[in-house]
Amino acid sequence: MKTVTYKTNINCTGCLKSVTPVLNELDNVDTWKVQLENPDKILEVSLDDDNDSVVVNAIKGAGFEIEEI
Repeated sequence: MKTVTYKTNINCTGCLKSVTPVLNELDNVDTWKVQLENPDKILEVSLDDDNDSVVVNAIKGAGFEIEEI
């Protein structure tokens, strides 16, 4: 398992509702959470493999900014 951390602009519960189905449908994502209280809106994702590009593509596809940190 691999945990990857990203800086995002997912900044409210409405944004969370938008990304929840997108992240939940990814086969290699075990768990994920967004730290809304953090100024960088940290998204932490636990993956089954090393293919973290699917997370980046999914978040960008949902209309949000994402950057690995």
